[in-house]
Amino acid sequence: MTGRGVGSVATEIQAGKHRFLVDEPSGLAGDDAAASPVEYALGALVSCQVVVFRLYAQALGLTIDEIEITAEGDLDVRKLFGIDESGRAGFHDVRLKVDISGPNSAAEYENLRQVVDAHCPVLDLFSNAVPTASALV
Repeated sequence: MTGRGVGSVATEIQAGKHRFLVDEPSGLAGDDAAASPVEYALGALVSCQVVVFRLYAQALGLTIDEIEITAEGDLDVRKLFGIDESGRAGFHDVRLKVDISGPNSAAEYENLRQVVDAHCPVLDLFSNAVPTASALV
């Protein structure tokens, strides 16, 4: 994956054969031409959850008629702007609300949720520190 700066603070992302734009709202010096990086992060989490719910429902013989997942995250931008170095630059709390309809019992869907949470790669990224390195080239 590669990102190239465009516009005020936007980034054009090349991910394999796909391209998409990431920007910031005008309040964060952007042109508001696309979702922000943290909105994409929550979108990645929601979409990964939907995929894993569907995969494991099929594997467990459960039926999902409809699924909708809502994500909310609490973000304090003071570290981003160098105002307060003591907090986190990223989300300090994220909440997912999973709304599933189908013929199975609430207990079966709760078991499915636990299985999904144990196997969702993007939830794992949010939940665990990942060794990351950057280098100026």
